[in-house]
Amino acid sequence: MGEIRSHEDNNNTNNEDEDNNNNNHNHLSKKSRLLSFITQSQIKQEFAHHHTGVARINNGSFGSCPGSIIAAQKRWQLKFLQQPDDFFFNQLPAQILRSRTLIKDLINADDVSEVSIVDNATTAAAIVLQHVGWAFAEGRFNKGDAVVMLHCAFQAVKKSIEAYVTRAGGSVIVVHLPFPVNSVEEIVSEFRLGLAKGKLNGRKVRLAIIDHITSMPSVVIPVRELVKICREEGVNQVFVDAAHAVGSISVDVKDIGADFYVSNLHKWFFCPPSVAVLYCRKSSLSSDLHHPVVSHEYGNGLAIESAWIGTRDYSSQLLVPEVIDFVNRFEGGIHGIMQRNHDAVIEMAKMLAKSWGTILGSPPEMCPSMAMIGLPSCLGVLSDDDASNLRNHLRDQFRVEVPIHYQPLKDAEIGPRDEGCGFITGYARISHQVYNTIDDYIKFRDAVNQLVQDGFNCKMLVSRG
Repeated sequence: MGEIRSHEDNNNTNNEDEDNNNNNHNHLSKKSRLLSFITQSQIKQEFAHHHTGVARINNGSFGSCPGSIIAAQKRWQLKFLQQPDDFFFNQLPAQILRSRTLIKDLINADDVSEVSIVDNATTAAAIVLQHVGWAFAEGRFNKGDAVVMLHCAFQAVKKSIEAYVTRAGGSVIVVHLPFPVNSVEEIVSEFRLGLAKGKLNGRKVRLAIIDHITSMPSVVIPVRELVKICREEGVNQVFVDAAHAVGSISVDVKDIGADFYVSNLHKWFFCPPSVAVLYCRKSSLSSDLHHPVVSHEYGNGLAIESAWIGTRDYSSQLLVPEVIDFVNRFEGGIHGIMQRNHDAVIEMAKMLAKSWGTILGSPPEMCPSMAMIGLPSCLGVLSDDDASNLRNHLRDQFRVEVPIHYQPLKDAEIGPRDEGCGFITGYARISHQVYNTIDDYIKFRDAVNQLVQDGFNCKMLVSRG
């Protein structure tokens, strides 16, 4: 099942051509020039720095970085420390441009000028929402005009809206998506209702913020369809928050058609934290986008501004070529990794749901490299505090690292039930990355079954102060 099944070990690995650094990294799907693909033992070695004995099935939160990439990062850091002036003035600009060029091909952007490298999706949200906030403050948007967002948007995005948009006079319309979800049509229907609400009383929807993969609960959102609806409904700009996308699902920014698209590269693309790509489609407004940290390059375009925000460690932004070399050690490159991760996480999710007598939170086709599985109702996940406490308990007592989600019932008498006929209000979000093995998920399965057998309930736990 996906990466869980090991490749046969052999001695013909790591025999790369001498010209590995000839900048020919553009085609991620091309067949690797290695004589053989990476083996299971080599994968284990790449992630030997992970704590042993921990079922690390939470790649979605912080990602993971192979040992060879960590070593490459240390080399870049040393280059800076050896001669900072030469590094910053003669090496850094060219190396960031090289990373941006490779990312352009990875996401299918038209031009490298549309690609900026920033710290993370939170920084990108600040850039876009600062831009929208100025439009309200300067009178280009009318007070009360709307920003539409999904209710499960990342908390940092919600705070950026509060900081930049609502204080400048914009209103916020929240689209509540169903969960568990059974089809794309359910999401499309709710989104249309949200846009209609945003246009009430003559208002205009100035920005729609759409997740490509919602974080918690995790669901792949039909962004292409929703962006198309935004264009039909006259929405000024569309920002896709795709923090989990690159390395987890295929990304084609031209096909998606949004004005702004951000994805972290440290979650699913093996870069060290933190680094993200912010795509800004070329338009007359491009020159009005600025990094919130103002430095010497202000006014030279967002990509150049973002490449220099003062003295800091830029090494994570320089490693895209090395990461592409790493993923091309796998059969099928990054696309092969994505497919095997998806297949494996679905297989494991079904195994867990069967063992616990519960359900998956969405159909397999709406799962990325993560999946939501209902927890037995007898565990008593009845609040966000319960979810947090159970997560801590699984980490502390069972060495299982997995996020827990509380999903309140819409109606006290309506909702999914487990085999014991209790309502399912707790869900686990499992991830699958190349380092995971079937033992990680068995450890989690057995931990939950042990809790059920012991008569455990979340009310037994005390919240951490």
